[in-house]
Amino acid sequence: MRRTQNCGVVVNSSITSYASPKDSNPVEGNVEYYELLTDIIELNYYGRWKVILFRCDWADVNTARGIKKDQFGFTMVNFSRLIHTGQQLMDEPYVFSSQVKQVFYSKDPTDEGWYVVLRNTPRDFFDMGNGSRDDIVERSETLPFPEQNLDENIPSTRKMRRRRLRGLSIVQNTPNSEEGNSEQQTVVGSSNVPETLDEPEEFQTENGKTHRARGRTPLSDLYDLDHADRVKVSRNTYGQPVGSEARLLAGYIGILARNANMLPINCESWHHMPDSNKNQALANIKKYDRFALEVSDNYIKKTLGKKWRDNKSILKKQYFKKDISLEEKLRNVPPGMLRYQWEDAVRFWNSKKGEDRERVGISSRQKQKFTHTAGSRRFASVAEAEEVKSGQKVGRLQLFEITHRKKDGSPMTSEAGEIMEKLKDKKAEYEAATSTDSSVNLENIDNRIITEVLGPERYGRVRFQGSGVTPTQYFGSGSQQYMPSGSQAKAEVQRLRDQIAQMQANTVEQIAEVQRKYEELQQQLRAEAAEREAAVAAREAEHRKKYDDLQLQLQQMMQMFQQSQKPPS
Repeated sequence: MRRTQNCGVVVNSSITSYASPKDSNPVEGNVEYYELLTDIIELNYYGRWKVILFRCDWADVNTARGIKKDQFGFTMVNFSRLIHTGQQLMDEPYVFSSQVKQVFYSKDPTDEGWYVVLRNTPRDFFDMGNGSRDDIVERSETLPFPEQNLDENIPSTRKMRRRRLRGLSIVQNTPNSEEGNSEQQTVVGSSNVPETLDEPEEFQTENGKTHRARGRTPLSDLYDLDHADRVKVSRNTYGQPVGSEARLLAGYIGILARNANMLPINCESWHHMPDSNKNQALANIKKYDRFALEVSDNYIKKTLGKKWRDNKSILKKQYFKKDISLEEKLRNVPPGMLRYQWEDAVRFWNSKKGEDRERVGISSRQKQKFTHTAGSRRFASVAEAEEVKSGQKVGRLQLFEITHRKKDGSPMTSEAGEIMEKLKDKKAEYEAATSTDSSVNLENIDNRIITEVLGPERYGRVRFQGSGVTPTQYFGSGSQQYMPSGSQAKAEVQRLRDQIAQMQANTVEQIAEVQRKYEELQQQLRAEAAEREAAVAAREAEHRKKYDDLQLQLQQMMQMFQQSQKPPS
């Protein structure tokens, strides 16, 4: 770093403020913290993970002595008034490089100790703007000067780095003008996005062989986009993202979900995650403007929650589910993970509450009869691709067939094959019964068939439609197509009653087991108490015997002494 740059950084933080100690209505807002960069530290975790830290002097932005606005509206800071002096334990001078933006400080010649904050806009080195013929000196009479397109001759890093973004919809934001619109939509390249967002990764197996597998990607191509470019993520009628852009968005959300600073893993569940953290992750997607989103904020948060749970499950499987002691598990911190978060998570997983929650999850997972073959693609994207290919709307039954068959056409599992046969037979019955009635809605028939074969829909879910689709969205607020018939409702009620009875029986068994263990413990305590009483009685008898022996010896000694004092006769 050049010494003449006078370089600094700024952190934009979301905080909650109160008007007074009695205020019950906190207000959330953003506060900018200005720092003067003093040192750069690189933490290298055995070559697999690198973390860049900035050590800074933080200006006191909480008082007017450290920050103010001048008469022209410029922000001014005073670094003689620091918010952290290093004297307290809570003083933290370090910040991650990914959390800051670069600023420059210009000394105010009229106000001693104050600096004006200057912001800069990053530019690509080859971006020379739009050329104008007025910028070219016309000397064609004396020297031929052929006009050239600089973009064709200068190797553009943007074009080279977009190979993985080819085929995606890119929206270019341009300044507003009187002659055109503010957005232009283009498609980069013609090939499809790669089948996976994972990069090849090599690692050693237990037998010493090198195995090549998929690893996580930082999506560097996305960050290398020009500052005016956005990846446009479209949605279908149900609000689900579709197309190859949806997979790129899912990969970016996965990166945010693995950020322990933003979404810590020591929360018991996604419901326990503070809303401020969720909003920060959502704002990160919008703040850096990598995407032009058409999906809702609620969908983004749901996807964040799923990615966060998946990442937590992977960490638990790789670093906690090992045949090692608790102390070793606490020390087995994953790369890039904060130690205190990992220790909190390990202690929760090792607790009774964590084990009970794991048993519930395993039980729920075992009830899943089959998995799909769509891979990382969303069901909505699969349906859209099939509709583009066939030119017809894809129904729920057809989408189930597509997403649950292998490449050779065979079902994913035997259970999936059985369900496919039942659905096919039931549909044949309905088609035969309604072949003469042209007013019958085939989509309603599909919904009725799915309900009869698989039972009523789960609350808030729609089968074979992927995440984010609710019954109200799919069936309509006044539709009852997804509701079970009278006989099915009775069967469902009976099933719930049987389930409650089973739970009650299990509860009775658990109570009996607890009572039995309690009685065994009482007997054990009584036996131990009797043993202690017998031991005390034995010690008392021994002490009494010793006392009697001493008394007898003392009497004998007294008699001998008295006899020795008698005068001889």
